[in-house]
Amino acid sequence: MDIFLGLVGCPLTIRGREHFKNDKTYIVVCNHNALIDVPVSSPGIPGGNKTIAKAEMAKIPLFGLIYQTGSILVDRKNEKSRRESFIKMKEVLDMGMHMCIYPEGTRNTSAEPIKPFHDGAFRLAVTTGHAIIPMIIFNSRRANPPDKGFYLMPVRLKMEFLPEVEVAPDETVEHLKARVFELMKNFIVQHQ
Repeated sequence: MDIFLGLVGCPLTIRGREHFKNDKTYIVVCNHNALIDVPVSSPGIPGGNKTIAKAEMAKIPLFGLIYQTGSILVDRKNEKSRRESFIKMKEVLDMGMHMCIYPEGTRNTSAEPIKPFHDGAFRLAVTTGHAIIPMIIFNSRRANPPDKGFYLMPVRLKMEFLPEVEVAPDETVEHLKARVFELMKNFIVQHQ
């Protein structure tokens, strides 16, 4: 991915990898502004990881193969598929791999810095006790505008991992979700 991004004029700078501790497995939550976010984020996460992706992504030429092998595919409209994906995400963590989730659910095409989060990543954290590492990708919407399909404009991309967010023993999904949302929103606003 580093070679590809360099060739298309979208070099990627990554900061904050030191927040990953060698003896821990994390749930990485990432903002989502463009189609390029998933193939950019997965190789940027230190260590083995899988990401969750909508099943339709497997149909994209070339990148579809990457999605099928490195992702847990979910049909968001199918309750059985969503339940099975939750079980598979727990299995990924049990294998000692990080699980990358985009809690906004779909690309943020709004004027807001980040869209409201769905519960899945935070339910996974509360259920398993795994800490969350927030990840922010900057400039992906400029590089890959939502109205252009899988087209890239030459723009420098930045990825920033924030310090881990531990799950408190009695923490609720709603409280954890609100904490991480505010942390990520504030970081985006301060560093845009």
